[in-house]
Amino acid sequence: MFDMGQMGKMLEGMQENAEKLKGELASKSYSVKTGGGLVELTVNGNGEVIDLVIDDTTLTDKDMLQILLIGAINDANKMVQQNQQSSAMNMLGGMGNPFGGAK
Repeated sequence: MFDMGQMGKMLEGMQENAEKLKGELASKSYSVKTGGGLVELTVNGNGEVIDLVIDDTTLTDKDMLQILLIGAINDANKMVQQNQQSSAMNMLGGMGNPFGGAK
């Protein structure tokens, strides 16, 4: 039998867990280096850039710098996405099956 009260409690719990997860993700940081360390980019768990270090030797070669920055940004975004997916799956996995059927 479907219990609306239980469903409401479950949704409320999911919302609380989502807010908690959002806070945890924001507190994490990920650093990537490209070009043997010529560019180092650090982002938080929400994908926001929080630090960028560029070696002075790259400033004379605009094309190389652009390639290094693009690589660093893409690598950092992949790390953030993978962590978000993993964290979300862990959160959902901890809930069990809320509908009571076979898993």
